[in-house]
Amino acid sequence: MMSLHNIVASTKMGGSQRHCKSKRTGVKFNVTTNKQFTDTNTVVLFSQCGITDVSPLCDYKRNFTNVNNHIDIAEAGDGVYNSLWQLSLALIFKLLITIFTFGIKVPAGIFIPSMAFGAIMGRMIGIAVEQLAYQYPTLWVFQGACNTGENCVTPGLYAMVGAAACLGGVTRMTVSLVVIMFELTGSVRYIEPLMAAVMASKWVGDALGKEGIYDAHIHLNGYPFLDNKEEFAHTTLAADVMQPRRGEGPLCCVTQDSMTVEELECLLKTTDHNGFPVIVSTESQYLVGFVLRKDLSLGLANARKCQDGVVGSSRALFTSQAPITVTDQTPMETVIDMFRKLGLRQTLVTHNGKILGIITKKDVLRHIKLLANEDPESVLFN
Repeated sequence: MMSLHNIVASTKMGGSQRHCKSKRTGVKFNVTTNKQFTDTNTVVLFSQCGITDVSPLCDYKRNFTNVNNHIDIAEAGDGVYNSLWQLSLALIFKLLITIFTFGIKVPAGIFIPSMAFGAIMGRMIGIAVEQLAYQYPTLWVFQGACNTGENCVTPGLYAMVGAAACLGGVTRMTVSLVVIMFELTGSVRYIEPLMAAVMASKWVGDALGKEGIYDAHIHLNGYPFLDNKEEFAHTTLAADVMQPRRGEGPLCCVTQDSMTVEELECLLKTTDHNGFPVIVSTESQYLVGFVLRKDLSLGLANARKCQDGVVGSSRALFTSQAPITVTDQTPMETVIDMFRKLGLRQTLVTHNGKILGIITKKDVLRHIKLLANEDPESVLFN
């Protein structure tokens, strides 16, 4: 007779004896373009032009002397206008590349590119507002701040606010995003415009769609995900959601000590379940444990290879694995809370110790769709 410990042990031994050699290959893409703002740190766009700055973004027609070293609003030079053109090209390039790289299996992301989008657009808008304040200083929007003798328009601040707004609209981050931007600046002075931009971007994003980019990508890929922010306040019970329902066919189970290896292999071939409850016998239906499909299949395969005397009539003895169980009268609100906090993939439904059914995370998601008057079959899983 072969025990579950032997099956699992043979699986581990088989895995440790297999040595795979892999070769890393890489593909390098070279893009022929002006890399002035495509490979530059985004923080450069946040900086304020100083007296010694020679960057094209700081090419203003100023006349600094030993007496006059105050940075006032000045007319933009050729370097600034050339930088605006390069920023426009960099924005288009980054946007197109990010669209392709975010959805494919490469080490890329959306966090830094979103900040880059917002920083580029914010810097361009800041330069435009700065030149508008220089050309038309008597406009009512500039009279309050620009008449105090201070630099009333800072393009770097516009870039910072734009980066926060763009990232907030994409990810729906709020307080944490303001803290991140505060760490970049280290100044409490800019918290108010950052908070206003982040909240405005979140409101606009929520008006267009309730999901952020990561939530939408989870649903697009068909991952069974239970959102902690969604509340469930219905009175349904575990017996209303479990599979199989009452009156339907029996649940596919394996017995503790009465199934042969051939019967287990036949069960794996004829079903596609992720795991099987282990019961004492088909007559008693008392729950003993739960075995995953992958552990069972790998254990049986390695047991045939590594152990002598394993034939189709050999018996397999399973030990208890103490699975998470609920009773058939458990409210679904409690069951969903267990799925969220314990990270369960499935839970078994019992009554007086006897197995009745099983509830998977996919069953929970379909039930939530059904209660929301939506088609439960519209939930696609990968």
